[in-house]
Amino acid sequence: MTEDTLRYDIWVEEALRSVIQKTIAHVADHGLPGDHHFYISFLTQDSGVQIPARLRAQHPNDMTIVLQHQFENLAAGEDSFSITLSFGGKKEDLVIPYASVISFADPSVNFALQLKMLPLGDDDEEYDEDDVEDYDSRHLDYFEETRNRTNQDDRERGLTDDDEPKTGEVITLDAFRKK
Repeated sequence: MTEDTLRYDIWVEEALRSVIQKTIAHVADHGLPGDHHFYISFLTQDSGVQIPARLRAQHPNDMTIVLQHQFENLAAGEDSFSITLSFGGKKEDLVIPYASVISFADPSVNFALQLKMLPLGDDDEEYDEDDVEDYDSRHLDYFEETRNRTNQDDRERGLTDDDEPKTGEVITLDAFRKK
């Protein structure tokens, strides 16, 4: 990419991640208001993700956590958040970088974000186009698998597209990518 190209896709993604960071910080300081609750999906193999080995073995690609009634020690950092959750009756500490989050949803208000996660190049300031293409391919596969699982689950329950009300808008950044 040339230096004169404005990277709206990167800036929008950074802004969306800041929404997640601000939300986590608010909840860490004030608790969850009303019926708010979050579904946060993240890639378990990404750099900086700290989860117990048994959870990584159970969730080798991605994992979704729910922040609703039973969580402790929620802390929002600049680049990651930490939380204590119970898995199988055992409390576990997790550290999740915002850069590893692939989706964030608050169903109580029909709000959802779906993120692409752009990899940084070696200098941590510019994006390497080859890395972006490899990354896009890997994550498009992930989202396609997720969509297929959801569609299969819906078919098994006898649901069609017309049966389910729309629950929110998922924002993707593909429209901003230079092809």
